[in-house]
Amino acid sequence: MTLDELAKTIAARATADPDSSWTARLLAKGPEKCAEKFGEEAVEAIIEAVKGDNAGLTSEAADVLFHLLVMLQSRDIALADVMAELARRQGTSGLTEKASRPKG
Repeated sequence: MTLDELAKTIAARATADPDSSWTARLLAKGPEKCAEKFGEEAVEAIIEAVKGDNAGLTSEAADVLFHLLVMLQSRDIALADVMAELARRQGTSGLTEKASRPKG
């Protein structure tokens, strides 16, 4: 499954009955809960990375990607917009790109 396919599945489930879909249930709780869940999954991935558990990190990374897409869906941000931002940054040094961001 590609990230595009996963994003489409998440978008389709956004209108499902929250009693029949984890995605719909999470989205029904609002963007703040989606962001909280993403943060929890990111921390779990960090823990697995620090432990050196590659299988655990792989599993948690899948959760992170899923919950990132749910969080984006909760704010009506298309994966294509994120990909366009990455494409815009391509070929630019990370140090240069970071220095060009507005301060504050």
